[in-house]
Amino acid sequence: MNLTDQQKIRIGTCAWSFEEWSGPLYPAQWPSNRWLEFYARYFPAVEIDSTFYSAPAEATARRWMEMTPANFRFACKLPRELTHERRLRDCRNELLAFLRALEPLAAKLQVVLIQLPASYGPEEEQTAFRDFVAQLPGDFRFAVEFRHPGWHRPRFIRLFEKHRLCWVWSDMSPLNERNLAPFEFQPVTTDFLYLRLLGQTETKYDSDGKRLHRYQKLLWKREAALDSWALRLQRHLDETRSVWTFVNNHYEGFAPATCQRFADRLGFELPLPANETVSPNESGQLDLFTETPPLD
Repeated sequence: MNLTDQQKIRIGTCAWSFEEWSGPLYPAQWPSNRWLEFYARYFPAVEIDSTFYSAPAEATARRWMEMTPANFRFACKLPRELTHERRLRDCRNELLAFLRALEPLAAKLQVVLIQLPASYGPEEEQTAFRDFVAQLPGDFRFAVEFRHPGWHRPRFIRLFEKHRLCWVWSDMSPLNERNLAPFEFQPVTTDFLYLRLLGQTETKYDSDGKRLHRYQKLLWKREAALDSWALRLQRHLDETRSVWTFVNNHYEGFAPATCQRFADRLGFELPLPANETVSPNESGQLDLFTETPPLD
């Protein structure tokens, strides 16, 4: 992969604040309220999960900006109040209030993700969906993830193209299919791609709600799937301005390692910290004693 193509691709994780990453990714002595600062030394982007539950306070958004380098980028989820509770109906005021809350992130915010529930089908919802996307402001870019297969129709592609929306490619294939190349409806609808490697979310808890795994290392590898997704992204690089890929722990057991494995398939290195001695000094900067260079 040449440098121009590599610069189009940003790979990161779905959220950064996981207690089980303390040790495997974050140095054990590193305070949790500065995990993002450490994360941003190695990854070029992150998908913010907390905005799915509520808009960030202004002080929080400004702190995220201050803790990350100038070339770092965020994507964030639209709140579930709009997507799951109101189902994109009668929520213009709430939408505008949420986007105002994101203004401190504007310089680093690339995409707002509209993640819709599996129950959100076109028969009942397409009119509301059309009305909602028609009112989206042009100063933000949006990506939409459908989990109901009824949306997989050409007529909806035209709607996306009209409003410059990105059709999210997501891989939620179950573990028993992890050795297969995933196949879903995957149109290209605008000038960027947005891929989510999510895996089977039921792998975290059993039917009684007891925790099955701690996500600290690779637990199951999806070799064929990663190969397939890498080929698909490479196939569209010439026609695409940027590519965003975000990985969930449920995909292979440890999202940072999956990011590294996926980058390798795309032809570039994504170095992760290895046996570092790291501590925050009094000025708030990192003290690193390692030969592994950070990703700037």
